[in-house]
Amino acid sequence: MRPSILRRLLRRVASTAALVLVAATLSTVGAARPAAAVGGLQQVTGFGTNPGNLQMYEYAPADLPAGAPLVIALHGCTQTANDYYTNSGWPKYADLWKFAVVFPQTTSANNSLSCFGWFDPAEDTRGKGEAASIVQMVEHAKQSHGSDARRVYVTGLSAGGGMTADLLAAYPDVFAGGSVASGLPAQCATSQAAASGCQTGPQKLTPTQWGDKVRGSYPGYSGPWPRVAIWQGTSDYTVYSANATALRDQWTDVWGIGQTPSSTDALSGNTTRSTYNDASGKPAVQTYSVSGMGHGLAVNPGSGTEQCGTTTAYFLNTICSTYYTGVFWGLDRGTPGGGGQLPAPSGLQVTGVTANSASLSWDTVPGAASYVLYRNGTKVASPTSTTYTDSGLTAGTAYRYAVAAVDASGTAGTTSPQVTATTTGGTPAQCFTATNYAHVTAGRAHTTGGHVYANGSNENMGLYNVFVTHTLKESPAGYFVIADTGCTAQAKS
Repeated sequence: MRPSILRRLLRRVASTAALVLVAATLSTVGAARPAAAVGGLQQVTGFGTNPGNLQMYEYAPADLPAGAPLVIALHGCTQTANDYYTNSGWPKYADLWKFAVVFPQTTSANNSLSCFGWFDPAEDTRGKGEAASIVQMVEHAKQSHGSDARRVYVTGLSAGGGMTADLLAAYPDVFAGGSVASGLPAQCATSQAAASGCQTGPQKLTPTQWGDKVRGSYPGYSGPWPRVAIWQGTSDYTVYSANATALRDQWTDVWGIGQTPSSTDALSGNTTRSTYNDASGKPAVQTYSVSGMGHGLAVNPGSGTEQCGTTTAYFLNTICSTYYTGVFWGLDRGTPGGGGQLPAPSGLQVTGVTANSASLSWDTVPGAASYVLYRNGTKVASPTSTTYTDSGLTAGTAYRYAVAAVDASGTAGTTSPQVTATTTGGTPAQCFTATNYAHVTAGRAHTTGGHVYANGSNENMGLYNVFVTHTLKESPAGYFVIADTGCTAQAKS
């Protein structure tokens, strides 16, 4: 055996210890194995020099048009390309929205637990190892399918999520967007010893320091930067939720947009979405915090447009993350960032409420054929006028609304900022002012990774201690939001 090959094999074996935390919880999936072509999943050989020793699998709809987007989907430890193809939901949307999907696969020949080397500079940096092999797959798929080079995206779970962040940092000229599910910030670990520490709580760096890790991955690059979605369960004790915060800090800093969300809304599956808009008002970074979810990819089996995937080990039945990620990227025929060409309607306001309805109005958008109205992040109506009354609501309850214009082709534009309508009647909202420690003790909030989150809204309240104080408003019962201004506390504790 040549010395260079022997050194590579020894390094692969040694690196296994750094992935114990990620791989241990995924071990029930079964031993890693080469994925056979199943159904529409096909193996591709001869895609390049393949310095990272990976395997390439892909799925492409039979009627795929030229100039379609391309998605790269990376599995987690002990998983295979076929596992991700079968359970993630990506083939469903490839058929629906017309794009190709490449499923790279690493095997026990690289790492005994089949983890992508997100912690290894020889594998996850520009021009090196597995990262270089994945980019060769991108180039091969672009040529064979005629994919649009401006619309190439990458997503991954766990170790695949860590590699996704590294790819976005090393190749911002290749990827227009990414989605990191239960993963790690770019270049969080650059050695075997540091990997486990990242998983349980990454370094306490400033947003600028996190951003510098991205900027240092491709020195001299000046943009545009990829648009990044971040998915994290609050009960993930394999890759702790502090990693989602670090990812948010990292990519908002790269975009230069700060860490205060432009909007926050509630989705199904106990999911809170926070959106950070760029200077033009389009989403650049989105975080999806799934309350109570452990380590895995969020799926929601079913036949609905917003449903996808199969529930099995580490594919967890909460919400279809693949759908929301695809919409965020614009794969549903919008533009990257989740919006079409039409601007967001201005002037959205609540014009009246009753015990079971809320009336709204907004300004006309030139070129709009209709509008789409969202309540708590879910589409509820498609009015053709600039007014709408939403009925069938619950008394004494706060609802958040946003609206987008739809052009003649059916493409929705940028979504407006949210407004809140509170129906009359019911039990009046109560406000509570207390320390974070007291809120948790009273059952109004919970802790994850040393931080406190409001029950219901899952808003981040800061560190779990007696020094940070917030006012929480309860409406409806059991649903708390931060209301430090404009809410007089009826009770203090």
